[in-house]
Amino acid sequence: MAILGELGTEILIPVCGVVGIVFAVAQWFIVSKVKVTPGAASAGGGGKNGYGDYLIEEEEGLNDHNVVVKCAEIQTAISEGATSFLFTMYQYVGMFMVVFAAVIFVFLGSIEGFSTKGQPCTYSTGTCKPALYTALFSTASFLLGAITSLVSGFLGMKIATYANARTTLEARKGVGKAFITAFRSGAVMGFLLSSSGLVVLYITINVFKMYYGDDWEGLFESITGYGLGGSSMALFGRVGGGIYTKAADVGADLVGKVERNIPEDDPRNPAVIADNVGDNVGDIAGMGSDLFGSYAESSCAALVVASISSFGINHDFTAMCYPLLVSSVGIIVCLLTTLFATDFFEIKAASEIEPALKKQLIISTALMTIGVAVISWLALPAKFTIFNFGAQKDVSNWGLFFCVAVGLWAGLIIGFVTEYYTSNAYSPVQDVADSCRTGAATNVIFGLALGYKSVIIPIFAIAVSIYVSFSIAAMYGIAMAALGMLSTMATGLAIDAYGPISDNAGGIAEMAGMSHRIRERTDALDAAGNTTAAIGKGFAIGSAALVSLALFGAFVSRAGVKVVDVLSPKVFIGLIVGAMLPYWFSAMTMKSVGSAALKMVEEVRRQFNTIPGLMEGTAKPDYATCVKISTDASIREMIPPGALVMLTPLIVGTLFGVETLSGVLAGALVSGVQIAISASNTGGAWDNAKKYIEAGNSEHARSLGPKGSDCHKAAVIGDTIGDPLKDTSGPSLNILIKLMAVESLVFAPFFATYGGVLFKYI
Repeated sequence: MAILGELGTEILIPVCGVVGIVFAVAQWFIVSKVKVTPGAASAGGGGKNGYGDYLIEEEEGLNDHNVVVKCAEIQTAISEGATSFLFTMYQYVGMFMVVFAAVIFVFLGSIEGFSTKGQPCTYSTGTCKPALYTALFSTASFLLGAITSLVSGFLGMKIATYANARTTLEARKGVGKAFITAFRSGAVMGFLLSSSGLVVLYITINVFKMYYGDDWEGLFESITGYGLGGSSMALFGRVGGGIYTKAADVGADLVGKVERNIPEDDPRNPAVIADNVGDNVGDIAGMGSDLFGSYAESSCAALVVASISSFGINHDFTAMCYPLLVSSVGIIVCLLTTLFATDFFEIKAASEIEPALKKQLIISTALMTIGVAVISWLALPAKFTIFNFGAQKDVSNWGLFFCVAVGLWAGLIIGFVTEYYTSNAYSPVQDVADSCRTGAATNVIFGLALGYKSVIIPIFAIAVSIYVSFSIAAMYGIAMAALGMLSTMATGLAIDAYGPISDNAGGIAEMAGMSHRIRERTDALDAAGNTTAAIGKGFAIGSAALVSLALFGAFVSRAGVKVVDVLSPKVFIGLIVGAMLPYWFSAMTMKSVGSAALKMVEEVRRQFNTIPGLMEGTAKPDYATCVKISTDASIREMIPPGALVMLTPLIVGTLFGVETLSGVLAGALVSGVQIAISASNTGGAWDNAKKYIEAGNSEHARSLGPKGSDCHKAAVIGDTIGDPLKDTSGPSLNILIKLMAVESLVFAPFFATYGGVLFKYI
């Protein structure tokens, strides 16, 4: 047995979760010291990281009441717009939740004819609970996961809109003060989401255990609904939010920058509020729900496999909770790592921002490796067995440590490769910027080539992770590698949320008419944030590949598939169709953005042409109409892509059976992860190539500018093309491959019993 007893496990997991929540509240309290009311004292005093006035001299007009009032008004408008959109979207997804919950109950309950009698266990001796009750608990866990996902996204949005104006106001004192405000705000979201996800999952397991007792096979099968609920809500959040933000962004850029030659986030631009709202509903709420879904799914995949391994058969609760213990250690490690950015390191210049964020990734990975080694020694028996497609594989506790560690370090590699291909500090993005000399066409060609090339190293890193972890501990090893990549999720979310917060801060500075020096500081924050957002997407895509493969393994095990033979026609037709699905899905989302952007462009042009004094700044634009265009378009356009993802496993599994569905899942995984990496990095590179020209921080960059030049306009066009790639289609694809896999796992008993209707008659 493990050194750590059951009582220690029951104390450690919830305590770590509560510590994370308390830390998030403490960071929120510190951020709240920055006031957005005239005459109120801001966060001040001596100390490091910009809280002393010695870092950068305060701007003239620091106490200008008009500036503070304008910032507060803009923050309120952005917050109200984001809240209105999310509430509207939640009404639609709420109806979906109810309908799909009924589908889960009916499909799973019908396996034994809605019988209330116990049934023989599949992988262990004895009698397991009736399928009807497993259907009921699976439905409950689905609803719980969905609600947790929605709350995570909403809280993330609220935190971001609370922080953006405060970051702007702190930028008047120095870049260090603005950085620390934005990063603390991101940390609030990161710790709140990761800690609450852990606590809710742990409580759910213990509540369900009161009914299931020793039937751990049925217990953890019903828990898989938690991952399905979280991921299904993330899909709508990512697609809907992505369409919203990119419709506004494209409309604002094409008319404002290219046609009217006005600065980004200029208050004269009618789409500027919708654009800033989109950052919060797409990049914040969508990313929060996405990573929560990945965490829930990887945990559920590991728990399902563990329940039919020696951990579950021997009822070793501490070893069963190993995935949750890894996440618990991750919260403590991320807490310590955050202190390096907020208290130990000092940001004195804009050039120090990006290195400080990179140090967060390195420190968290190094500390987490030590933490995983300790918890593997304490929580796992020296020797045990893991289920491996009908057999039990001998594994050691240090073997599982290597599985988690390989995923952890693979995530760091993917993050750094993503940074290399998307940061304007390196040659790939600078080459893309240089290609703008000859126009938009060469810019597009160079950007696409960069995206394709950026796939190579991440795919090798994922491949090595899969081989090593599967060789050691079969599909359970892959699930733990995915969880290892997500174990520092609190830090990853803090870094990722920092980007949109700093972007909004720059927009507020421009709209409030603040000094150009302040805009330079927020632009420096934004440039680093744009790269970190790309790194966050890289982590999300890499973890999605491992998570979906782990879920795929759990599905074939639960469905009784011994071998997935690609030479079988049933499997191969699924394989080739599954590989097509990411292209179909991307076509839907890209066209949705294009259609919504077309309406936005027409509306922005109409206002510039018909509102007297708008260009001169003597009249105000109609922001509300542009917000409504984005809201209506995103709600309407998110339904077809969502239906494609949710209905595909149900249709294929029911009509063609588990073998064909296995092919579909494998094809979608292999195709989807490559398209997602390429799309995200291409869009990120185009965005930073534009920022490279605008900043003009080097002789080469200045030779391509200034703003408004033909070279800059070509860069803006590339950035506009890349917007839906990096913020809509690319990030949504990782949810596609995860969601189809976890949905197949949840419905696996039904497909194994009743699936393949067409092949039975052909």
